[in-house]
Amino acid sequence: MITQNTSSTMETGIDKISFYTAQYYIDMKTLADVRGVDRDKYYVGIGQERMSVAPPDEDVITLAASAAKPLLEGINPSDIELLLFATETGIDQSKAAGIYVHRLLGLSHRCRVVELKQACYSCTAGLQMARSLLAAHPDKKALIIASDVARYELDSPGEATQGCAAIAMLVSANPRIMAIDEESGYYTEDVMDFWRPNYRDEALVDGKFSTKQYIATLEHTWKQYQEQTGRSFGDFKHFCYHVPFSKMAEKAHQRLARANNVKLTPELFEQQIGRSLIYNRITGNSYTASLYVGLTSLLDSTEEDLGNQRIGLFSYGSGCVAEFFSGVVIPGYKDHLLSSNHLNILDNRAELTYQQYEDIYHFGVPKDGGDHSFPLYKTGPYRLAGIKDHKRLYETVS
Repeated sequence: MITQNTSSTMETGIDKISFYTAQYYIDMKTLADVRGVDRDKYYVGIGQERMSVAPPDEDVITLAASAAKPLLEGINPSDIELLLFATETGIDQSKAAGIYVHRLLGLSHRCRVVELKQACYSCTAGLQMARSLLAAHPDKKALIIASDVARYELDSPGEATQGCAAIAMLVSANPRIMAIDEESGYYTEDVMDFWRPNYRDEALVDGKFSTKQYIATLEHTWKQYQEQTGRSFGDFKHFCYHVPFSKMAEKAHQRLARANNVKLTPELFEQQIGRSLIYNRITGNSYTASLYVGLTSLLDSTEEDLGNQRIGLFSYGSGCVAEFFSGVVIPGYKDHLLSSNHLNILDNRAELTYQQYEDIYHFGVPKDGGDHSFPLYKTGPYRLAGIKDHKRLYETVS
């Protein structure tokens, strides 16, 4: 059943959306061979085929700025009065990562910039906060960015779920991509399923417990959403989930279907979430960005016209905060997608050998405050050139 947004209130939501990932990847077959495990453990078991790998001169700032740059074409930068940067790969305990992006993009000085943190959930918080701003100032726009580099210890259970990517969304009144519905279900509980203390570069995770929390919060938030809206599972033709690894999203969708007494045939299962997983399968986990990487994948790769269709969206951040919400795709949205840009980025990545992957992994950002220049790798339009006097130095490549 296809339903439309019939609310009489002003629509706000995603006007444009842009995706970017690092220009290097390692094939999970390569990693499986070195680790001495069956390749299907990664390809089938967790549903991952490739892992994007950020080189030493690429970080969450350069990923974010590269994702956001295409959104500025054809708009007045002074219309953007809010930049919210969602990440759990922060580079400074005080200065917001978005400040660096603000300068690289040449945005107006009349702009609020804040960094948001709550594991993988915070981009959704930014999207909802931006909608509140636009309700008061519908002539303005907000830039919401999610950018992360997922990192775990080598040869650990989490290693195969690493990855990196950034998503940038221009949020406005009368959006051209998706209008976000007002209703949502959300849930918070203090749990320790995934965390990264300030003194560690690698995250800590209780995998089985985290999976349990993910599923439990999906059921809690869906129930709230359903009570608020009266909508049923059948009112959605497509769903997008937070994707720490593709198999997790598949398990979540199966559980949601069972909770609603819906039998998923292979064809229905593929129709509802298959295309939302294409990009994640070949980039790996991107924490705050992953839900919206999935949405971008769905919009870019679905041949049928999704106009007027309502999409279900589930956002989960360990620790934990979760939200189930929805949006209605705007007719004519295909004219405003950046699909060719995204495919070009993915098709032109360079494959790494295992040794190259490990060498990059062990390249640590110096912490002595001295002068350091970073080698030039293949990046997007921006790169991290080095560090001097404890200051990160960014430069424009093209």
